[in-house]
Amino acid sequence: MSAPGWGERRANLLKVVRVICGFVIPSLLTVGLVSGVCLAQASSSSNSSTATGAPTPSTAKTTLPPDQRVVLKVGDRKITQAEFERYIGDLEEQQGPATLSREQLGKNYADLLMLSHLAVEDHLDTSPKVLRQLAIDRTQILSNAEFAKLKAEAKPTPQQISAYYNAHLDDYDIVTLRRVFIFKRGPDRPKGVDPAEAKPLAEKIRQAYATGADPKKLIQDPETVVLDDKPITFPRGEMPEYMEKVAFSMQKPGEWKELANDPGALVLLQLVSRSRMSLSEMTPKIEKKLTNEKLREELDALKKKSGIWMDEEYFASQKPISVPSATPESSGQGKSTNERGEQ
Repeated sequence: MSAPGWGERRANLLKVVRVICGFVIPSLLTVGLVSGVCLAQASSSSNSSTATGAPTPSTAKTTLPPDQRVVLKVGDRKITQAEFERYIGDLEEQQGPATLSREQLGKNYADLLMLSHLAVEDHLDTSPKVLRQLAIDRTQILSNAEFAKLKAEAKPTPQQISAYYNAHLDDYDIVTLRRVFIFKRGPDRPKGVDPAEAKPLAEKIRQAYATGADPKKLIQDPETVVLDDKPITFPRGEMPEYMEKVAFSMQKPGEWKELANDPGALVLLQLVSRSRMSLSEMTPKIEKKLTNEKLREELDALKKKSGIWMDEEYFASQKPISVPSATPESSGQGKSTNERGEQ
């Protein structure tokens, strides 16, 4: 700390904290966001180790275990490999897989420790604004921890998943369909098939598919008669209700039914195949559904037990809340129940 020029660099860094970060020192797990902002505004700090004559890390291989091998130093603070990798693990758990290199993550972590140390030296940790931010972070982190515990407890057993699957077999049916669209000519539709020829043409197309002939040879204008190039597979629940009702009413492959026949068009469906998604295929979806249902029940029970009360008159107001421009930054730790996956 006594190296030449430290006082000036320290003053510049404090200016970065005050002006860029608004006196807010976020929690360690948000280093990816905060360090990126601070580095963009004060990139000169990344080369400070060379300017101050800091020792160059050795390239020699080490045999020390991770909890003893020091990989980073910030002043008197030593960071072991195990500690740094735990930090990366916590960061990824909150924000997803890291996209930065190990070296850049290390530089970001060093900057975070350096700036947070300087903030404590300047007593920023006792300012009302920072104390509020720390309290918010603590509440959010504890909330996330309890939610994770409840979610783990709500996870259904394989037996419960199997029982749900067997009780809802029809929900997992799949149909593979071929569609035929014959557009009719009318007063406001100069292009199209003559309405009287629509059904005879549809019958010829059906016969062509039955005999293995090419139905496209029957089509004079591809804009007035449209066929699926390949059959399309639809799970139950992914079609409009009227289409699903007709599609799943067919049982035998090769069967045809009219989906629509109005002044505008004649639409036919052919059942190519019908099957059912297996238990193994549906397990992830069923597990998520049952977990969310159990979570909702548990959270509703906890809300009643906790005696939550809200001023209906105040919260019913549509008037936006007036928030000061210099509000504490969110660390990214806190997520509402919906954001954490309750549906």
